[in-house]
Amino acid sequence: MIDTEKKGILIIDPNIPEKTVMASFLKSENFYVETGRGLADAVKKISEGCFSCLIMDVELPEMKGYEAVSILKSIDPEIKIIMTAKRNTKSLEAKVREQDIFFYFIKSFDKEELKLAVTNAFSK
Repeated sequence: MIDTEKKGILIIDPNIPEKTVMASFLKSENFYVETGRGLADAVKKISEGCFSCLIMDVELPEMKGYEAVSILKSIDPEIKIIMTAKRNTKSLEAKVREQDIFFYFIKSFDKEELKLAVTNAFSK
């Protein structure tokens, strides 16, 4: 299922319980998953490894996730970014969708939607 040239999924989320639930769910679906807390972890891990998909929360410790997209895309322009948010507002969604992201996932939605987005990220 996973391209041998790519290591899999990187989840960047400062919320440990939410990050753990997402990682466990995706691992149970046979994806290779690594996690980190914020932008510094994302930069380090994307620079060192090769991930097909980055799942990143909009609330990072250093800055808003949508502000970090251009930084991370400069390291790996091919990475598919799934931006997550606990709650959505029209203005937040507008800011997120202005970025070069693959999918926008609201955490209160069904995890099957996240699985579908990740599967699609690997198939494109």
